[in-house]
Amino acid sequence: METAMIWEWVGYLASVVVAVSLMMSNIKKLRWWNLVGAALFVAYGLAIAAYPVAAVNFFIVLIDAYYLIVLYRQQST
Repeated sequence: METAMIWEWVGYLASVVVAVSLMMSNIKKLRWWNLVGAALFVAYGLAIAAYPVAAVNFFIVLIDAYYLIVLYRQQST
C-alpha cells in the first residue's frame, strides 16, 4: 500500500474518532476521544502538507488536554 493511501486512511480514522467523540454523554470520554481524533488529524495534516488542518487540530488537542486536566483536578478535590 502506498504512503498516500495510508495517510488517506488515517484521515478517515480521524473523522470516525471525532464523530464517535461527539456521541459521548460523558464529558471525560468525549474529551479523550476528541483529543485522539484531533491528534490523528494533526498527523494527517502534516503528512499531506495541509498545515491549516494540522494547526487547528493541534489547537483542539491543547483545548482537550487543558479541560481534561481541569476535570481530573476537580475530581481529586
